Amino acid sequence: MEPAAYKVSVAIPADHKDILLDAINGSMQQMYPGYDRVFSVAKTEGTWRSLEGSNPFIGSTGEISVEEELRIDFAVKAEDLRNVILAIRRVHPYEEPAIDILPMIMWKNVIDP
Repeated sequence: MEPAAYKVSVAIPADHKDILLDAINGSMQQMYPGYDRVFSVAKTEGTWRSLEGSNPFIGSTGEISVEEELRIDFAVKAEDLRNVILAIRRVHPYEEPAIDILPMIMWKNVIDP
């Protein structure tokens, strides 16, 4: 059985937050009646080493980068997941953004199946 919704998390430089939130919000139906642009935003630290052949947005090939980022978490209906991921890819500055996608149980389904 396919999940009805997914939890998506993505890290992004802070100065790209609003363009990302607007792109995601515009690419999906709203999950919570009466509300839109519903996100959780937390400060985090990302680290990576860009390898030969990469085109890093931040840092240099062969060097370890440690950067302050924002972690954006949100819920999306299954039928909108592809559009949301395409929207993230369109506006995200990283060559390879880390996007986590997890099946989600809707809280209302727990109390009123």
